[in-house]
Amino acid sequence: MAQGLEIKGARTLLTGASGGIGGALARRLAQEGAELILTGRRKDLLDSLASELGAEAIVSDLALAQAPEQLLAASGRVDILIANAVLPASGRLATVDPARIDAAIAVNLRAPIALARGVITQMSERNSGHIVFIGSLQSKAATGGASIYCATKFGLRGFSLALRAELARTAVGVSLVLPGFVADAGMYADAGVKLPRGVGTRRPDQVAAAVVRAIRDDVGEIEVAPLALRAGAAIASLAPELSARGMRLLGGERIARDFERAQSNKL
Repeated sequence: MAQGLEIKGARTLLTGASGGIGGALARRLAQEGAELILTGRRKDLLDSLASELGAEAIVSDLALAQAPEQLLAASGRVDILIANAVLPASGRLATVDPARIDAAIAVNLRAPIALARGVITQMSERNSGHIVFIGSLQSKAATGGASIYCATKFGLRGFSLALRAELARTAVGVSLVLPGFVADAGMYADAGVKLPRGVGTRRPDQVAAAVVRAIRDDVGEIEVAPLALRAGAAIASLAPELSARGMRLLGGERIARDFERAQSNKL
């Protein structure tokens, strides 16, 4: 069984390194001594971050069907996989372009599955390895105006939990990190959405700290959010209709509209 993994010296493949919380994850992993392989779509940002941290950089668009296989071939040995790349595909279903739906499913769900499948064999042969999926608290609490995003994150959570059970008797660990609202970086920060009073956030470095703990201690699931949001997500899992009414009262529909306007053209 997996007992946690030493990060120092581990070849660590981080997807989504050129956007969102990717920079915070990369910098914390570099501090821990990881041998980083950074990947993302934006070459300029990726190259700059790789130069800063002394990391490898591989430009890859995980929305493309063959991208996961090509990325793994270029990466070589992978001791730690951190699947962080994400697309929002925000908006009401009737207004979301089919191309954005396909891209979000590919990046948020298909690519993590394909990458995990690709590294499991080599990790099992070495009897060592860890996979971390960066999910979302919205994998427990669905919100209107985010049906595609929620579908991919619910799917990723189910996959992660099932894969952890599947590998429970091996030395390969599987973890899921679930951020809530993140300040300064990530989708909601990029969109400039104003949250209701009292709705707390967490910082990118706190998400990065959770990733490090997940790897070192082989933790199956870590929520990175204030207590109120974590409690709300738990209630949503048990009583989704009650939770949905509460979210409407707290301005959930307004947040969804604001986010849709800010992210409507993002691919």
